[in-house]
Amino acid sequence: MIPAAPPETLPSLRVWQRKAMVAYHRGQSRDFLAVATPGAGKTTFALRIAYDLLADGTVDTVTVVAPTEHLKAQWAGAAARFGIQLDPAFRNADVHSAADYHGVVLTYAQIGADPAVHRRRTLARRTLVILDEIHHAGDARSWGDGVKTAFDEAERRLALTGTPFRSDDNPIPFVEYEQEADGAMRSRADALYGYRDALADGVVRPVMFMAYSGQAKWRTSAGDELAVRLGQPLTKDLTSQAWRTALDPEGEWIKQVIRAADRRLSSLRSAGIPDAGGLIIASDQNSARAYAGILKRVTGKSATIVLSDDAGSSDKIAKFAESQEEWLVAVRMVSEGVDIPRLAVGVYATNAHTPLYFAQAIGRFVRSRRPGETASVFLPSVIPLLSLAENLEADRDHVIKPKSQDEDPELLLEQAQRVLNEGTELGGQRETLESNAELDQVIFDGGSFGLPVEAGSAEEQEYLGLPGLLTQEQVHLLLQKRQREQMAKQKSGARTETVERPQTEPAMTNAQKRLKLRKQLNALVGARSFATNEPHGKIHAKLRSTCGGPPSAQATIEQLEERIAVIRSW
Repeated sequence: MIPAAPPETLPSLRVWQRKAMVAYHRGQSRDFLAVATPGAGKTTFALRIAYDLLADGTVDTVTVVAPTEHLKAQWAGAAARFGIQLDPAFRNADVHSAADYHGVVLTYAQIGADPAVHRRRTLARRTLVILDEIHHAGDARSWGDGVKTAFDEAERRLALTGTPFRSDDNPIPFVEYEQEADGAMRSRADALYGYRDALADGVVRPVMFMAYSGQAKWRTSAGDELAVRLGQPLTKDLTSQAWRTALDPEGEWIKQVIRAADRRLSSLRSAGIPDAGGLIIASDQNSARAYAGILKRVTGKSATIVLSDDAGSSDKIAKFAESQEEWLVAVRMVSEGVDIPRLAVGVYATNAHTPLYFAQAIGRFVRSRRPGETASVFLPSVIPLLSLAENLEADRDHVIKPKSQDEDPELLLEQAQRVLNEGTELGGQRETLESNAELDQVIFDGGSFGLPVEAGSAEEQEYLGLPGLLTQEQVHLLLQKRQREQMAKQKSGARTETVERPQTEPAMTNAQKRLKLRKQLNALVGARSFATNEPHGKIHAKLRSTCGGPPSAQATIEQLEERIAVIRSW
């Protein structure tokens, strides 16, 4: 059955999509992997390929496999614009779809439940299989095995992903791997369009990360009371406990961050993006409900709550996407592929920190609609997230490391016991005693800007009130200006004017001083990198050559202060 839409009515293609389409038709290969950053238009590219193959008779039917139920309806709606009718309600028990459909949309879980049904469908007609976010096929053995069983006889397989890497070594079905010198296996894409390329083309928005630190105090199950500063160099366990304390709805940290995020959203809506929306990503359902309650109390605004096991969750997402409502709170329903282009502010209130989950979450905010839009994501100032934020533009592949005979058995046991489904409940026996928030730094384009300021301060508002429609260069210049002003105030001894100022300022430990100086140095390096176009690493190397000493992570307080003085003199 030929698609109903005439060629002249098809959606226009971006440059990367046209290049990928030419590569696809030129190669005529059975398998093709297209890696494109979230928001770049993978769906449009795949449906254009489906249109061409149906029109020239290469295939008779199309099967789309998506990660979630919500995306089934989204795929069917997008396909209809190409004159391709897909059945999003197909059940395994149906065996066959109605004759007036060009194909079906399924989920990976649906395939894993009964791969034999889909193998019979694939054998019955020449089939193009579109595997959306193909990395999910490795989430469970039944999913990966099911996909291979169901589609190993397909006429064509088109795999799509915005995050072509996993948090484990499970191979991704139908993806080609190339062996490297060290024995590792690296995935190979047939078409690649990364975030950096899409940013340069104006296809996606730049993201400004507002990283918040602050004090966290809690009581352990043994009755011990611990107090640390979020973002300090800590052990893995202490970092995790402090992070959980910050995200606890009973503490002040999350209240202050939600209030700050709402101020940022209001600033965007009043200055060029009137329909801008916000999303709070929670770790679990109880936290999601609690965060919606906090939003109501501190701002007076109600939020749409989306929980994966609620009836009508997909309808809620679709309704929010088309509305003017300000806030959405969700756990995992708003994941990769969900298209809400007006999302411009996010609160990353989850303890998930794998590169895969982080990239998927940030992908909800990067879809570009007009020049000058910038997304703002608020997150805890902890090293795992700061590293991911700074390396957002890095292209990644899925690498399967070679197994070593000398691997630590304790590490293997830990990996075996680890829960791979990120975003699970915070859990654990602990009691939050106290927490507060402080804007620690702003991360933009891989650089760090600003000095720590308290939540509710006038200086914080200067960052929250940045204009909503700016070019990337203008954002850089404004952040540099804010930073210079802060440094000037600090140098002159001016105190930050705050809404709620503590009566006494505790003396900083050497670890706190070192962390503050490293952030200050990184901010200056970032500013110089933007001005001179030199890589950050090269600037750090010049400083070490001039001043001597080890890398920043091992440098003493005196060495860091000397490097800051030198870079300021350049």
